Amino acid sequence: MRIGVIGTGRIGTIHANTLSRHRNVGSLILTDTDPARAQELARRLGETAAPGMEEIFRWGVDAVVITTATSAHAELIGRAARSGLPVFCEKPIALDLPGSLHAIAEVEAAGTILQMGFQRRFDAGYTGAREAVRSGRLGRLHTVRALTSDQTPPPVAYLPLSGGLFRDTLIHDFDMVRWVTGHEVVDVYAAGSDAGPPVFREAGDVDTAAVLLTLDDGTLATATATRLNGAGYDVRMELAGELDQVVVGLDDRTPIASTEPTGPPAASKPWTTFLERFGPAYEAELCAFVEVVRGERANPCDGREALQALRIAEACELSRREHRPVRLAEIPGGAEPVLR
Repeated sequence: MRIGVIGTGRIGTIHANTLSRHRNVGSLILTDTDPARAQELARRLGETAAPGMEEIFRWGVDAVVITTATSAHAELIGRAARSGLPVFCEKPIALDLPGSLHAIAEVEAAGTILQMGFQRRFDAGYTGAREAVRSGRLGRLHTVRALTSDQTPPPVAYLPLSGGLFRDTLIHDFDMVRWVTGHEVVDVYAAGSDAGPPVFREAGDVDTAAVLLTLDDGTLATATATRLNGAGYDVRMELAGELDQVVVGLDDRTPIASTEPTGPPAASKPWTTFLERFGPAYEAELCAFVEVVRGERANPCDGREALQALRIAEACELSRREHRPVRLAEIPGGAEPVLR
């Protein structure tokens, strides 16, 4: 199998390393808007660098992995679909609903594959939580708490291109609320704070946000995020039911300290970045993509699944701006998929 990787930045490099080692991947063609960066990565991996994106399609590949800036995702997904190629793309499909819906329509019209990169679906902790909920171990679920806290903000130049905290960060938590519980979000109430460094206000974004979500069975969920968690990178999910409760992300590297006299000690080596915390999950999702392309498994996260997480993020942004609850029915693209 020959795979084209479009984008060789931080996450593209990780994916290229994973694919280059995979026993069912014969070779890679790498390209980037910075040709020197693609050439250097190709040299290190013993792969081929292409001078531009067009060569990926002209030279012939069996599948495409898209890890470019988000603004290019939808166009590249469409280009690959028209070429009949399976695609793995980092989230989101696009920064807006029209762009996302158009790209999904192109994939569906072509009858090709689009797997979106929601790596938490491959994390052992989240998988265990899903199994606990679906098995009935927790009983009737009544409360879900999710959080994502970055230790340091992303580069200043990235902020205006990110789509904002709800679309860039909390979208993962929204996907997990759906995937773990098996229920849809029906309404949201969101608030955000830009009281931190002025770069967030200048980008039209917030540095911290909190959301209350109501699920279709009445379960209440909260999701919070911040770009400024100095203690470390903290990602957790708590699920409480009438019979039991579980937590994802609580281990000896969780950056939290107890004030109780007999509480556990603070982590000696807390998580610092999402790449460190979810390294195995990133590798697993690319291995799953190879299996999907080979026809060995079903698509674990298609475009319609990713669209639902984006719709929740869009509802939260609208709620934050207008200071009101927003029903998901107000957000376009609501033909619900069957949750897997």
